[in-house]
Amino acid sequence: MKRIVLTGCCAVALTGIAFAGEPARSSSPQSPTEQWLQLQASGKAASTIPQTQAPLERDLSMQRWLDNYQHPIPEFFDQKKGGSISGGGGSSGGN
Repeated sequence: MKRIVLTGCCAVALTGIAFAGEPARSSSPQSPTEQWLQLQASGKAASTIPQTQAPLERDLSMQRWLDNYQHPIPEFFDQKKGGSISGGGGSSGGN
C-alpha cells in the first residue's frame, strides 16, 4: 500500500515539475494580435497627417458629452422596474 501511495506522489510531483519548467508560449492565433498591439504601441505605423475636427464636429461632440450629465445616476437599481435576475438569492424579510 505504501509503495502505491509513494509511486503516485512521485508521479504527481514529476508531472508538476515538467509543467512548471516549460516556458509559456503564445498560441499561433494570438501571435498576430500581439504583433499588432506592439506596432500600435510603438507608433511606427502612425500616420504623418494630423487628424483635425471641423468646428461644427467639435461642437456637436462636446454637446453630446454634456448631454450625458442630464440623466441622474440612480442611488440603486430597482429590480421591480427592471425585471428579475435569474439565479438570485431568496427574498429578504421585512423587519
